[in-house]
Amino acid sequence: SLSKLQLKTGDLDPRLFSRLRHLQKLDLSDNLLDKFPNSLTLPDLRVLNCNNNKLEDVTALKQFPLLEELTYENNVYLTLNDDYKVMFLLQNLRLLNGKDITKLANHVRRVNSRKLTSKVTAHWKKFFHDQLPEKYTAEQVKSIKKKFLKSVQTNVVYGPSSLSEFTRWRVKMIAEEFLANSLGLELNSDTEPEEKTDENEEESTESPREAAEDVAQVGDFSSYISNVTVTPSKRKRNHSKSSPGNKRSKTQANTEEEAAEDVSAEPLHFLQCHSKGNSREDFKTQLWSCVFEPVLDSGARKDPIVSSSRTVATCGGESVCLIDCETGTVLKKYKVATEEFFSVAWTTLTMVISDSRKKAHNILAAAGRRGIVKLIHVAADFCYGEIKAHKKPIATVCFSPTQETHLFTASYDKRIALWDIGIPDCDYNFKASQLLVLETASIPLRIALVPTCPEQYLLAGCEDGCFAWNIKLDKGQKSRPFEAIFQFPGEESMTTSHRVDGLAFLNDDVVVSKSSKPGCIYLWSWSKSFDAKGKGCQRTMSAVILAELEWSTTDMSYLTLSTCPAKEYVFCGDEKGSVWMYNLSSYTTAWGSPKGKRSERRISPTQILQWPELRVNGEQPPEILVNNVVADPAFTYLVVLTSVNITAIWKKS
Repeated sequence: SLSKLQLKTGDLDPRLFSRLRHLQKLDLSDNLLDKFPNSLTLPDLRVLNCNNNKLEDVTALKQFPLLEELTYENNVYLTLNDDYKVMFLLQNLRLLNGKDITKLANHVRRVNSRKLTSKVTAHWKKFFHDQLPEKYTAEQVKSIKKKFLKSVQTNVVYGPSSLSEFTRWRVKMIAEEFLANSLGLELNSDTEPEEKTDENEEESTESPREAAEDVAQVGDFSSYISNVTVTPSKRKRNHSKSSPGNKRSKTQANTEEEAAEDVSAEPLHFLQCHSKGNSREDFKTQLWSCVFEPVLDSGARKDPIVSSSRTVATCGGESVCLIDCETGTVLKKYKVATEEFFSVAWTTLTMVISDSRKKAHNILAAAGRRGIVKLIHVAADFCYGEIKAHKKPIATVCFSPTQETHLFTASYDKRIALWDIGIPDCDYNFKASQLLVLETASIPLRIALVPTCPEQYLLAGCEDGCFAWNIKLDKGQKSRPFEAIFQFPGEESMTTSHRVDGLAFLNDDVVVSKSSKPGCIYLWSWSKSFDAKGKGCQRTMSAVILAELEWSTTDMSYLTLSTCPAKEYVFCGDEKGSVWMYNLSSYTTAWGSPKGKRSERRISPTQILQWPELRVNGEQPPEILVNNVVADPAFTYLVVLTSVNITAIWKKS
């Protein structure tokens, strides 16, 4: 027994273990193992307990061929796919996690293998048999082998979608054996390393393309965006307003003073990872929402500057992707063939794994056209549940910053619902309940909880105005009308009727919204605009404007804005692929004073990042709209989502 010793993988020394020739039982439970070394060489091992570790892979267990009993419960990264892998790899296994698996294992080893083998053979005969000439070179063999392995893993489907990872794994194995045995195409050791496929693909019938192919890096253009050329020109300080015709990557400042705080940012990656059916010709899928993953260290979580990783979740079309901003790697991809995702949001749930041990885990909520919220435990590659929240599409979702299980969903049914998504148990059973319904007069597009009282007031930008609701749960009323509608300066007079397609808080009090006037983004004070003491519902209140930001004069809607409160920045993309950035740190003190001094002149952008000269197959992509742009809390990365299925990642120099 080596239980409860805080052992890590490196502590299992093969030189020591390989001398234990007659060891039959080994208990490694309650340690910190993330994998097994490949050469422990325990030839007589019959019983192995690995409960409560951090194991991520089971394939190394094949080194224990006589294993009869295996338990690895409460390793959160292991899934049903891993159960099937060990059943196949360990021919003598009888008990897995305390259950007799003899019948199922026989099915996996025999029936499943027979069906997959016939499918693999048929795929070769139908699509590849005639491609190999009678006399072939080593290069031809290598090329057709690579194409066949990729094609067969994509197209051979068998069994439930929850086992798609196991099926891909077995198909690859069977295909390699088939090539070696039937055709004498030996799999040389100099073959290219296996390209990483997406790890999470619930409810999908095909394997997404390898993440490596999804990445286009500046300076490395042999990428999934076929024949891409990116030409970022050298940075220039430019004190005149940007020329719309110039498509090069110039960072620009608009005044002498602001030039001193020029933010140097370079394009880092261009990714095409939301393609429909993985088509590299797809430049139509619209990308809508992205959110940086929170860090799990509870101490760090309290500091906004370090409260996010470099991992971002993005959504658009039928998929949600998890991207490492530094490397441009698509870490995971989740697909639902009939969905179009519009919004994603993170929360951190404290879940009980085993023995009453609690641990924090990040959960991703994703929603869109079907009105269903998918709940994904990302680290475990598992979509563990869904909430049928609305009968019409969900435009946006957000979690409460103070109540980790409280999720708001804003829908085209003109309702905003508050849900308690519950906390899943160790078997991922959970119970969701609806706590509140907020009635809106028009479709809600953007929602924001008021930072100083996130459990009391919610603000929403809608198709026909900007509204506020009292969301305090101690009030009896479950269905509520809005409490206030805000009026803004219109073309001629104050108006409440206008589409508000951008809404966010810059700090505890300053609201940023994009609405009624073309070429203008408003900054206004929540506390000075909202009269909390007034009685009754549906009152009209005038927004107390603090400043106007100069922006594109386009009449294009749904190009939303975002803020980076820790750095006091506002970001908004435009209809030409550019990102307008506003550093407002020199204004916020004056706005926060009791008198709330208004800035008289429109504030110009500190800088405009222009879309680089990016060519696909020698041509520029069609009209590029920036639907969304989001920075991480430390403002290291800027993620730009476009209307042409391209995610651009910029890095601050």
